[in-house]
Amino acid sequence: MERVAFKMKLFPGFQEEYLKRHDEIWPELVSLLKETGISEYSIFLDKETLSLFGVLKISSAMKLDDLPKDPVMQRWWKYMGDIMESNPDNSPVSIPLTEVFYLP
Repeated sequence: MERVAFKMKLFPGFQEEYLKRHDEIWPELVSLLKETGISEYSIFLDKETLSLFGVLKISSAMKLDDLPKDPVMQRWWKYMGDIMESNPDNSPVSIPLTEVFYLP
């Protein structure tokens, strides 16, 4: 399993809405993520900077390349695009993070 970490950015005033949308995550999105090989997926919020930090495990990071093509993922990104920094294709602006320490 590979671990992947990244950061995204929430727009001011949308913390509660971001939490609400994830509390009500679509079952088809959960299925897609699991089918892609994703597990132990967490997102953390820095309330001071509104930075979001995602951490997940995946059987192969190359499988992440398939997600943008899936209609469910595309709908989720469009749904989330009004509350966070997004690219022209509605995908979130996502910056990969480099691991500097790990304690197994």
